[in-house]
This record gives sequence, C-alpha cells and structure tokens, in this order.
Amino acid sequence: MGYELKQVRNTLVVKLTGELDMLIVDRLRKEIDKRLEEQTFKNLIFNLERVSFIDSSGLGLIIGRYKKMNANSGRMYIVGASNNVEKILLFSGINKLVPIYNQEQDIISI
Repeated sequence: MGYELKQVRNTLVVKLTGELDMLIVDRLRKEIDKRLEEQTFKNLIFNLERVSFIDSSGLGLIIGRYKKMNANSGRMYIVGASNNVEKILLFSGINKLVPIYNQEQDIISI
C-alpha cells in the first residue's frame, strides 16, 4: 500500500494505491490527523482510483475521518472507487455519509 497526501487549495487529497487494510491504517490515520490538526481544510478527498481492496480497518479509517471533518464543518468525499471497492463501500453504508464521485475535479471545482 502506498499513499500520497497533497493540498489543493482548501482540500486535502489522500491518494491511495494497493490494499487499504490493517497493515497501513494506523500510520495513515496518524498522518492524516496530523495534517487536519495543523490546518483547517474545507474538504477531505479519499482518492481510491488505485485501491484494489479495502477491509474493515480501512472502512473505520474513512468513517473516523468523516467524523473529524463533520465536527469541524468540513466535507468528505470518495473518488474513483473501482467496481469491487465501490461494492464494499455500498455494502457498508458509507455512501450514506460520504458521497462517492468519479474524479477529484468534480469536488475541487465545488
């Protein structure tokens, strides 16, 4: 699993590659939370274009960051989920909390 965090205007983009599972979640959570504490972001985007699998710890990471953003009047989005990953997201009900879009530009232009 690889990841990159980048800032685009008032949006923090978390671009992930590989499997979002318990092997990476703790380190990734700490890094995202540090960035969210250092600066106020209007939006947080999880770009899942290159994610092949997500487990319950990955879902927990997403839900936890949603709660942080919501508590600070921010918004969170998921973009680019493959069919398999999107099925997991839909089955978990995350899509009821976090909108799923096709690409980052759909959100950044908001």
